[in-house]
Formats: sequence, C-alpha cells, structure tokens
Amino acid sequence: MSNRFSAFLVRALLADAIVSAVVAALMIAGAAWLAEWLRLPASLLRVAGFVLVPYVAVVLYASKRPSRTSVLAIIGCNVAWAAACVLLLASGWIAPNAFGLAFVLAQAVTVLVFAELQYVGLRRPVAAA
Repeated sequence: MSNRFSAFLVRALLADAIVSAVVAALMIAGAAWLAEWLRLPASLLRVAGFVLVPYVAVVLYASKRPSRTSVLAIIGCNVAWAAACVLLLASGWIAPNAFGLAFVLAQAVTVLVFAELQYVGLRRPVAAA
C-alpha cells in the first residue's frame, strides 16, 4: 500500500470490490432465478454481472496501488452506475416487481455509499509512521 493514502481508503476499495464480486457472481450465475423473482430481464442481469467483472479487477488492483486518478475514476464509475440504475427505472424499459425495484435501488444506494467512502478516504490525511 502506498503510504500516501489512508488505510480507510484501501478498506473502502476492498469492500467495494468484494460486494461487487458477490453481486456479479449472483447476477451471472443466478440470472434466470433472479429474473423470475425480481421480474427483471435475465439478459440485463447477466450483462450487468459481466460488466462488474473487470470493474472488480480494477478496484482490487487500485486497492493495492492506489492513485488519486484511479480512485477518482472508481468514484465516477460508482456514480455512473447509480445514475444508470435510476435512469433504467425511470425509462420504463423494465417493469420490475417490488423486489426488483428494491434490488435496483439498493444497488444505486450502495454504490453511492462506496463513492462517498472512497472520496472521504481520498481526502483523509495519512497518519505519520
């Protein structure tokens, strides 16, 4: 870990990577089941899961070698994912049931929380060794 960045930031990045990996695995492996349960298209769930795979790799890499640029890009991705979730729901392209609506909104809220934690971690001073 670079000593220019706080342990808090590294933990926020790792938590983002772990949660994203779990959600990706769930959406890829369980797309058919989730589609039925949430009334969301299985193809949408599967594609979203596969989109998360390289994201997880980048966030894991950034947690080991953080840079201001990489963290800002990750924050931007989280904000974009949240916006995409809200726009998807507002577009009328999908018609999820209450569980599906909660699933999509939970993703939006979760990634915004990670973005905020990462921003705080980026600004947090590093304790002197």
